[in-house]
Amino acid sequence: MNPALILDHAAVAVFALTGALVASRAQLDIVGFVFVACLTAVGGGTLRDLFLDRNPVFWVASPSVIFVATAAAVTVFFTAHLLESRYRAILWLDACALAVAVPAGVAVTQALGQPWPVVVFMGVATGCFGGLMRDVVCNEVPLVLKQGELYVTAAFAGSVAATLAGPWLGAGAGLALCGAVTFGLRAGSMAFGWQLPVYRARPPRR
Repeated sequence: MNPALILDHAAVAVFALTGALVASRAQLDIVGFVFVACLTAVGGGTLRDLFLDRNPVFWVASPSVIFVATAAAVTVFFTAHLLESRYRAILWLDACALAVAVPAGVAVTQALGQPWPVVVFMGVATGCFGGLMRDVVCNEVPLVLKQGELYVTAAFAGSVAATLAGPWLGAGAGLALCGAVTFGLRAGSMAFGWQLPVYRARPPRR
């Protein structure tokens, strides 16, 4: 199994857990859990493959990822009530999923021989769009749009790190660095309040 497929499976599993936890906050039934978990798990990778004209998309080529997402959803349906803070679990699981999905997007795009700007964009898209779909469908404020949060920024920095370091360190080390940078920035944002400056409206000049 190639590294891109391994990363895709890992990202699917963790993103599916976050989708199911968001479904629990919305008090959906078990079918809703499975739907949201699968949407979250494959959303970013599907858009990546469509943008890259990669046929078939990854979960059609390897349907086992749907079973992984479904198993995660069913597990959370019966165990979510055991968590003291589901929202906190969502945040940290989402950070872990982001740190796996971004390298997955980078790996797939590099394997297709795309130039570095496309690699960076696809890393960000793979990491961010599944969670964005999840939050919109469940009527949650999307994590990618939370004021000052390092989310898209973390994905972007991780993708850039992989493209810069890969030629020097090798593909595997570059992907590991991508995941570490992505997780480090996202975790720092949550734990220590790291953030970018936000726009402040000013009165117009006369």
